Amino acid sequence: MKQLIVLMGVLPILVLFIMQYSLEQKNNDYIQRFQEYVYTAKEQAKQTGYFDENIKQELAHNLSTNLNIPDSEIVMNVTEVPKFRTNTYDDRELIYYKISVPIERLMAGNKFLGISDEDNRGWYTIESKTASELIK
Repeated sequence: MKQLIVLMGVLPILVLFIMQYSLEQKNNDYIQRFQEYVYTAKEQAKQTGYFDENIKQELAHNLSTNLNIPDSEIVMNVTEVPKFRTNTYDDRELIYYKISVPIERLMAGNKFLGISDEDNRGWYTIESKTASELIK
């Protein structure tokens, strides 16, 4: 009987580990797909010299349809004026981009652990610069 009582106390905690592992796998897949879409948009922006409206709309469309993110929750801060490649390194030729998407669940069993749904959210951000390949 004593072992049954201990099992009932420990079992929910053990189940949380399994649930958290599954959630981590889901979130890692989500982040990997997000990184692939941003990388594709960055490569297109390198060719055009900036993030034009087509690139931004295609990126927003890919994120909203494939990752089920509402357009209103995608945050994009990108270079919107053409940058040109020079023969020497120059900071003025760099294309800046910062793109963020929400991650809905960080912890499995958050209610059981006393974490509210608001606190169980996060943001994943990719922020970097890339050199333009557009020649004057």
